[in-house]
Amino acid sequence: AMIQIFLVGLCLLPLATWAADKPADSAAPNWPQWRGPLGTGVAPYGNPPATWSETENIRWKVTIPGQGHASPIVWGDRVFVLTAIQTDQTLPPQEESEEGKAAWLDPKMPGYAYKFDILALDRQSGAVVWQRTARTELPHEGTHQDGSWAPASPVTDGERVYAHFGSRGLYCYDMEGELLWSTDLGDMTTRLTFGEGTSPALHGDAIVINWDHQGESFIVALDKRTGKVQWRVARDEQTSWGTPLIVEHAGRAQVIVNATNRIVSYNLADGAVIWECGGMTANAIPTPVSAGGIIYITSGFRGNALLAIRLQGAEGNITGTESVVWSYDRDTPYVPSPLLYNDMLYFLKSNDGILSGLDVKTGAKHFGPQRLEGIEGIYASPVGVGDRVYITGRNGTTLVLKQGAQFEVLGGNALDDSFSASPAIAGDELFLRGEKVLYCIAQD
Repeated sequence: AMIQIFLVGLCLLPLATWAADKPADSAAPNWPQWRGPLGTGVAPYGNPPATWSETENIRWKVTIPGQGHASPIVWGDRVFVLTAIQTDQTLPPQEESEEGKAAWLDPKMPGYAYKFDILALDRQSGAVVWQRTARTELPHEGTHQDGSWAPASPVTDGERVYAHFGSRGLYCYDMEGELLWSTDLGDMTTRLTFGEGTSPALHGDAIVINWDHQGESFIVALDKRTGKVQWRVARDEQTSWGTPLIVEHAGRAQVIVNATNRIVSYNLADGAVIWECGGMTANAIPTPVSAGGIIYITSGFRGNALLAIRLQGAEGNITGTESVVWSYDRDTPYVPSPLLYNDMLYFLKSNDGILSGLDVKTGAKHFGPQRLEGIEGIYASPVGVGDRVYITGRNGTTLVLKQGAQFEVLGGNALDDSFSASPAIAGDELFLRGEKVLYCIAQD
């Protein structure tokens, strides 16, 4: 089980989220969340390079202190990224039980406290404009061996930037790094201490956080200006790592959350349940995508599930009803979220380099399962721009495909790092956050 990238996550994990057919004002040159301004993984326009290497088309590369799988976001002349930096502050002396065994037995527990930081970088040069430590803390539990303590991507509305560190709190800064407010939602206890991964969703005046764990799960909407709770609703779920998607339909904003027991849609205005649907697998991670009044929801741990749900008329329990337009039960993703681009839905099998492409209206298969040569281990979600699709692996390789119903590889590009965070595209620049380095890829 390879979980906590989500974010990747996410992974996890993020996020101003708009309906795919209703982009936000000034969204096009920016990437305000890990799935982009449309919430689909697509940049509305831009032309980043299709080829690069350590010596070609790298505008800048900057070492990011610490570690994190939070994807970068971009607004104006700033790039924002979250990280967890190990300090020299060690655990308190271990207590001995009656049997003489140490109290700290979890091998994934850190031996040191971490600084949970947000960095703002200059988009043109990569220079750090400001860096703030939200909190310094010893994590209360471990994380997955492939994970990090900074998996959630930040999100911005262009006036404020929100840094979510899960159990370490949510922090709201202005664009110059002044802390405006913060809130602590408690400590999350995750399944098998796999770690956390869900990112916040931002829409209008509300910021929404899903809190599914082994304790009392809930979803909460906060006023983005003050952090005050607008509503909070209990959830019948154990640990999940899905970031909510917020879409507008028929004049109403819906918060749609992917999870194991039920996919649930909440009214953003008051938290009331609009509809719910079963059908996902365990350990639900991928964030839904949406366009044209249809929501596409996937999961792929110990099973395969993909549902296309029509929002029009969806009320109550819609499991097995005509609201489910079509479904698919093969080769679906575990960690990476799908890419919705024009009339195509792209998704990977588990965390592997095996790609499928379906027609979004009918679910008919255009290609796949198609093995992707040269790429290994995929936690990052695919992204698209122009006539291209970018898929980035943990082995440092990004494959570039031609967008469309015919499977065609345009090329592969290798860098000296490992990538679990999802790429960001803003205008003619592609941003890749590795285990060590943040790259800005642009034409030389």
